[in-house]
Amino acid sequence: MGKETFTMKMRRATREIHAISDALVNAKLAFALSDNHVWAEGLLVFYEIFRCLEEAMVSLKDTHVGELHIEGMQRTEAFEKDLSFYLGPDWMKTYKPRDSVTEYLIHLKKLQSSDPNQLIAYIYHLYMGLLSGGQILRKKRAVVKKFIPFSSEQTYQDAVTHFGAVSISKLKRDLVEAVNRIAEGLDDETKEKLIKESKTVFLMNNKVIRSIESAQEVILKKLLTIIIVLSLVVILYYIIF
Repeated sequence: MGKETFTMKMRRATREIHAISDALVNAKLAFALSDNHVWAEGLLVFYEIFRCLEEAMVSLKDTHVGELHIEGMQRTEAFEKDLSFYLGPDWMKTYKPRDSVTEYLIHLKKLQSSDPNQLIAYIYHLYMGLLSGGQILRKKRAVVKKFIPFSSEQTYQDAVTHFGAVSISKLKRDLVEAVNRIAEGLDDETKEKLIKESKTVFLMNNKVIRSIESAQEVILKKLLTIIIVLSLVVILYYIIF
């Protein structure tokens, strides 16, 4: 068995919280595959997070964060293309980040100014997730779309999970190699902080994922609220009369 690399340590340390994230994603998956509203909601909550990381990789180009700016990996424009398709070309005019996203962005900006090396954890986990899990979603959505009556949604190719001629396996390999190469030059305290921050990545991801609601979930919540209100009315009626 070969030596455990730093990225292997990051994955091992986050195995438990990663499993919770997978469960949350799978819970939304059944809706996201066939419900474009849910798919767009998922894009919307992660759009600014990826954009923030990509801007950091450019502004911090002379640091370790800049070393992760791998050609072909950038997704900001792809997110914007998909959001314009699903939400309309003027979606930015009324867009306001939800609380969980704002909290996430504040945290990233704080790290960028105080301890930018910690952004490595976010770049590694989020892009590896998109390069791996995102491709699984892409294939599943393609299958589901075949059964949707002909529409622009059926023929549209989601940009955020499409990397064109760029090799996804190479992007993943380059990212892993870059993180491990950087880790070799870091002290033990910084590496330990990166391991700890890796867990925070998934905790914050889980918060934004929980904020995604399908139309069905909204309806169920409204029905539950109505049932509770009616039950209280009945109880009060018997108490008063």
